[in-house]
Amino acid sequence: MAKASEGRRLPKKDYEARVPVLRAELVKMQVALQHAPFPVLLVIAGDEASGKGDVVNILNGWLDPRGVETFAFHDPTDEERERPPMWRYWRSLPPRGRMAIYAGGWHTDALLADPRNPRELADFDETLRRLAHFEGLLADDGALIVKIWLRLSKDAQRARLRDLADDPDTAWRVSPADWKSHRDYDRLARLAERMRRATHRPGAPWHVIDAGDPRCRNLAVADYLVARFHAHARARKKIPAAIRPRRTVALRPAGLRRLHALALDQRLSESAYEAKRDKWLGRLNRAVRAAAEQGRSIVWVFEGWDAAGKGGAIRRLTSAIDARDCRVIPVAKPTDEEKSHHYLWRFWRHVPRAGRVTIYDRSWFGRVLVERLEGFCRDDEWRRAYAELNDFEAQLTAHGIIVLKFWLHLSNAEQLRRFRHREETAYKRHKINAEDWRNRRKWPAYEIAVGDMLALTHRPHAPWHLVPADNKRHARLQILKVSCKQIAATLET
Repeated sequence: MAKASEGRRLPKKDYEARVPVLRAELVKMQVALQHAPFPVLLVIAGDEASGKGDVVNILNGWLDPRGVETFAFHDPTDEERERPPMWRYWRSLPPRGRMAIYAGGWHTDALLADPRNPRELADFDETLRRLAHFEGLLADDGALIVKIWLRLSKDAQRARLRDLADDPDTAWRVSPADWKSHRDYDRLARLAERMRRATHRPGAPWHVIDAGDPRCRNLAVADYLVARFHAHARARKKIPAAIRPRRTVALRPAGLRRLHALALDQRLSESAYEAKRDKWLGRLNRAVRAAAEQGRSIVWVFEGWDAAGKGGAIRRLTSAIDARDCRVIPVAKPTDEEKSHHYLWRFWRHVPRAGRVTIYDRSWFGRVLVERLEGFCRDDEWRRAYAELNDFEAQLTAHGIIVLKFWLHLSNAEQLRRFRHREETAYKRHKINAEDWRNRRKWPAYEIAVGDMLALTHRPHAPWHLVPADNKRHARLQILKVSCKQIAATLET
């Protein structure tokens, strides 16, 4: 971790001469950022009384306020507590071309836990792992993450607290908790060092700046930000854009074999379906209400071939769920806002509150399906996405969310029959277009990608359920049955 020199003092005259030049550099950086393919995340953290708030306020005065937003994470709200811990950080992320300043960052929450015994330290280390992973995702996606720790020696901290407490205009800024932190300075410093080491990585390194002299501190923060920005901009220019994908080769042939082994000849008559449908819809309603009573939310994920019946299956599910507690998220081509963020951002923002339901009609797995096959992302991006998707779902289930994932599989011949039927039926014609036919011609490549997805993202806490969908009634009933059973089994554990 880089460290600025300690003990420097800067005369006021020199400081005032330097500030206008530095402000011009910062605004110039913001202008360049508007056209950059990445966001800037500036984290200002540090020891008590090191001037974190002062630095944030000064930067907001030096920067153009139209291109920057400031966040400070206080005690979680009810809305935040009812979702996984990382949810509130994900939704604060700036889009590409913009900057966010984080007062304390997500690291402050971890430090406020103040672990003392081995079990608490183990939980602390797990939180740090999660934070490092979060930063790694953003850095791999191109974000510039600038993390600054303002260091203040114990003696300097004592002197600053006394100065603030003795001045009637600033005495309110010093609380008993501040003096308590000062008395516990050595232990808290070791804890902060543990945090920095665990979250220090090439894409998001910590830079330690001595905060003993406020003038030197302010200039050092701004200088470092500008230097990191220009270095990052130069480096990003060397990274190639997504290119046309090469011939698709299976990463895990076992997944493709599992797909081919699925029996597609199941049949269910309309009368048999109607005789069982209401029973399973009733069970699903009771299961969803039981989950809500326990504060457990449910996420359904539907993937499958075009015309496999995802929409029909979702309509049957929602008929058994109170519409006030359920949202269906149709996932199509990302909007400009969604494309300006990390690809997981648009899924994190729809994670349901405790006791609620979210149904994704297509999902985050587009990263390893359509984006892989169509060349919308680079090879290195979709290859690392399997681990990213598994970690995302692990965070959901660790928070108590029940994740049900379905792949609706049908034969090539049945898809062709349904495509032609859509073209021939006036009220279904809107469901078929040239892109559907183009995707159909890529069936073998998509089949390989689906097999890899099934093999690499099937986990005990979020398993894939493969549904034979040549017969829609059979598929819908199976989805109801599997959903009821997985919800019940999860609630019992």
